[in-house]
Amino acid sequence: MRAGTVNPLGVSILALLSEGPMHPYEMYQLLLSRKEDRIVKIRPGSLYHAVARLHEQELVDEVGTDRGGNRPERTTYRITPAGRHVLTDRLTEILRTPVREYPQFVLGLSEMHNLPASDATALLRERIVDLTADIEELSGYQQLAADRQVTEIYWAGIDYIHHMLRAEVQWLTRYLDRIDSGELDWPHHISAHHTNPTSGIGSAS
Repeated sequence: MRAGTVNPLGVSILALLSEGPMHPYEMYQLLLSRKEDRIVKIRPGSLYHAVARLHEQELVDEVGTDRGGNRPERTTYRITPAGRHVLTDRLTEILRTPVREYPQFVLGLSEMHNLPASDATALLRERIVDLTADIEELSGYQQLAADRQVTEIYWAGIDYIHHMLRAEVQWLTRYLDRIDSGELDWPHHISAHHTNPTSGIGSAS
């Protein structure tokens, strides 16, 4: 099996099972507690589906089932030798090979000249507020991990996101300063009656 056939959520599941057998609900809770939903899109339904697919591909095995109280039976899974091989190959591919991605925000930056400067700068300032809140949340998580003496290598992904968000805020702040100072010219053909983002979609200023 080609490693590339395993999607990001599948990689996360294989990585969890490399730590030991787990049932899907346990995987879901552990991924959330580690803030890995900031790295991989995680939904209960998609996680169960991904586990079932890995089982079909013989990358994970069923260990057994258990029932606690009135809860439904839970099947526990473990990674197979084939799963470990695919996990190693997939991580090697991800770390070594840059992938050209197409984030929507870059598209927005490239086309923001279609908005009045006042609208665009207001939106970017709102973005900075949201990013700053994210940075503070991640800083708190990093401090919690450090307090619990969790080895830093286990939260390298979160640390990377934290630094990227800080870099984005710094870049946006400098860029807004250049717009505000007039250093960057803004097209003058944009209608002055364009939608005001603070007054609701479709309303005129």
